[in-house]
Amino acid sequence: MDRIRFLIDGTVRTLGGFDPTLTVLDYLRGLERRSGTKEGCAEGDCGACTVVLGEPVDGTVRYRAVNACILFMGAVDGKELVTVESLATADGPAHPVQQALVDCHGSQCGFCTPGFVMALYALWRQGGRPTRAEIEEALAGNLCRCTGYRPIVAAAERACAAADRCEPRPVASVAQLAALEPAETLAIEQDGRRFLAPTDLNALAELVLAHPDATLLAGGTDVGLWVTKQLRRLDTVIYLGRVAGLADIAVDAAGITIGAAATYTDAMPILTQRHPEMDGLLRRLGSTQVRNAGTIGGNIANGSPIGDSLPALIALGAVLVLRRGSVERELPIEDFFLGYRQTALAAGEFLARIRVPGAGPTTRFRAYKISKRFDQDISAVCGGFAVTLDDGRVADIRLAFGGMAAVPARARQAEQALLGQPWTEAAVAAALPALALDFSPLSDMRASADYRARVAANLLRKFQLETSGTGSIDVLALAEAQP
Repeated sequence: MDRIRFLIDGTVRTLGGFDPTLTVLDYLRGLERRSGTKEGCAEGDCGACTVVLGEPVDGTVRYRAVNACILFMGAVDGKELVTVESLATADGPAHPVQQALVDCHGSQCGFCTPGFVMALYALWRQGGRPTRAEIEEALAGNLCRCTGYRPIVAAAERACAAADRCEPRPVASVAQLAALEPAETLAIEQDGRRFLAPTDLNALAELVLAHPDATLLAGGTDVGLWVTKQLRRLDTVIYLGRVAGLADIAVDAAGITIGAAATYTDAMPILTQRHPEMDGLLRRLGSTQVRNAGTIGGNIANGSPIGDSLPALIALGAVLVLRRGSVERELPIEDFFLGYRQTALAAGEFLARIRVPGAGPTTRFRAYKISKRFDQDISAVCGGFAVTLDDGRVADIRLAFGGMAAVPARARQAEQALLGQPWTEAAVAAALPALALDFSPLSDMRASADYRARVAANLLRKFQLETSGTGSIDVLALAEAQP
């Protein structure tokens, strides 16, 4: 196939011969002349560009909010694209979400309002009556420059409280979208650059072998910024979102197996059911829009030292399944990161699955994130800790940190200092000098080296207190109080 097909306002659009890194935002504003979708940050932070994608799932159409500014058009193939203009015609009634914003005076200057409308529309489509916390989470990816969040929340409550939720706009049917389902590899080319989207694992393996220098694209929540912020030219992009089976998630007695293209939104309920301690960390990993697109596999393969999920996965002993051609190999996740944004992937190899083992009955686990803002902020320090006790003593321990080195890594010397010791505050205090030898953190815009070192030590202390039943501590307050 040399063109994509998608639905917009009930009409099939066909698009070919476009820039492989054309964003949905630029397509809407430049080709469709739909100026309701705004560009604010061009990095998926402000939500002004929010649109909604519909795709068939389990016999119905599922709608989710995403950031149009960092989503490439190739990812829209076979889906329904809903913009703020889709909700009501110029001479028709406002959508219930729009009307609620009018009634509750939720529109401010208007620049960010379309993004709020679309985020609320996705929430409204889910049905039910969301709690205040669920509304705030749905809106965490939208910034209002004029403030005024209270009336926006009130509008969400009003729109979602209606007993009869009549959808006034035509919506895509499963049959319509099924007719657009891709059956073969998509290959879009322009000026020597290409966007390739296979539909099965064997085709993906062949393409990665043929194009070992290609950029593998999943959710685009990081790759999109390479284009919008760094203005990189990506000659070959291989999109993973259409590969059958690559987004599957399986659960068995041994643990959870997560396909490399599974989104955070899909993986979160399963991960947090098995490991409830990850809930707070994952809910702070980007916004709803980011989690709807971003993948755990992408977070790993990107090799960033501050990937939020990585310390937790290292602490849990996750294993990566890597594939090259028809051959697979397994690698402990902590051995995957070789240097700053350097990984153990060989030429022509890709990440296929992540295996996350279950925790034993005597294993205690925690994951923590420290950042300047609570929502939508990159970590200064992230920690994942797991300890297995035998008669009150440390039989096994895994201490992993992000933001402390060029790669997410285990604190091996601190682990050795704690092995065999009683799981007490005194034992942890005695191990802190070893922890100081494990890392030499840098100072940057997010935190100083000294702050990072103090917070890392206090996170370990916090972990011991929480898992020994002696209470909890405010790690930030401790860091600021220490001389």
